[in-house]
Amino acid sequence: MTVTLVLLLFLLVVGTPIAAAFALSVFLNADQLNIWLDSVASIPYDGISGFALLAIPLFILVGEIMNRGGLATSLAALADRAIGRIRAAFGYVMIVASAFLGAITGSSVATVAAIGATLGPEMVARGYPRGYVAALNAAAGLLGVLIPPSIPLIIYGSTVGVSITQLFLATIVPGIVMGLSLAVVHWFRSRRLLKDGVESRDDDQGIARMAGNSRGRAVAALFMPVLVLGGIYGGFFTPTEAAAAACLYGIIVVLLQKSLKPSGLVETFYVAVLPSAAILLIIAMTGILNRALVINQVPQELAVYMSGLFSDPLLFLLAVNLLLFVVGMFMETNAAVLLMGPLLAPSAVAFGIDPVHFAIVVVTNIEIGLLTPPLAANLYVAARANNVHLLEMLRHFGWFLGAAVFALALITYVPAFSLWYRIF
Repeated sequence: MTVTLVLLLFLLVVGTPIAAAFALSVFLNADQLNIWLDSVASIPYDGISGFALLAIPLFILVGEIMNRGGLATSLAALADRAIGRIRAAFGYVMIVASAFLGAITGSSVATVAAIGATLGPEMVARGYPRGYVAALNAAAGLLGVLIPPSIPLIIYGSTVGVSITQLFLATIVPGIVMGLSLAVVHWFRSRRLLKDGVESRDDDQGIARMAGNSRGRAVAALFMPVLVLGGIYGGFFTPTEAAAAACLYGIIVVLLQKSLKPSGLVETFYVAVLPSAAILLIIAMTGILNRALVINQVPQELAVYMSGLFSDPLLFLLAVNLLLFVVGMFMETNAAVLLMGPLLAPSAVAFGIDPVHFAIVVVTNIEIGLLTPPLAANLYVAARANNVHLLEMLRHFGWFLGAAVFALALITYVPAFSLWYRIF
């Protein structure tokens, strides 16, 4: 099995498409894995035919509909109206708007792209260095996954067998912890980066000027997470049914507000298909590797090995975090969740760690990989959205990475942050 995992890493490093890398790592080593190739023909289809996974393309479609319908600008205007008089307010606006948008799209990269293009120029106009704006934009994008709904959490729950509804509940407080950690960094850094620690604000410019015109649109957008999360937690919808209801609601809103024409809606469906197909294809091909892992009892052997190596669950969690931090640097988020979730979950159970808490730790850690080169998708998207060189971002990036790691430590070692909902 070691040869298979080494081959997988090699294929990923040389740039093989992720889905192909997962499948080839098994196909090229099938004899040693005791896998008959004709027996795996149905695994890809079985892996993506589950009802829960239908939520992924539906939430991606929701995000595209609301983004193209002017949602990002509307949310930013509403946030600016609510907290715009606070000192260095627009950094907080970017964080809050990223959380709002993340509660609709479930995608970190989509949140970074939309918020960066909308708020980035306004922050630069208010005196922030462009590199700092891009670094904050990239870090705040993490809230796109930590604030439910979350596509990686849907993938983890479907693969490992943990309730997606419970995962959505569990990630609310960790998302708030991450947002507050970023806000503290902004509070500290803005006083050094801005002249006299104050934004150069013109009340007649930018986002502030649009607040009154977009308030109704923003309120309609804010009802989206209420519909999704309220429907799930109120017992009216499953996560997949909530995603379908959100799609219908989004279509009605953008058509009634005339923020998206019917022709634009058709294009939006097409655009949403591409990332949906890519994610589902990765899930399908990962199923082949997961079957090989199960047949060769790799998760069970790893659980026994980890139990012998560590006697304390706290040390085990530290080792897992270090491992996942490195994995996140080199693997795409969804692929890393699909590989590491089933591999590590049995070990966590052996140590008596709550499966829901462990899921939040795994996904949060792997998401931080969106900020750590060389893969670092959030950094590259933020650099493009804010029209800034990557090196200029890196001068400010370490502060936010440190805040994210600090939040991860709290989430890891204070299980109550993830299991808060069981108190009530």
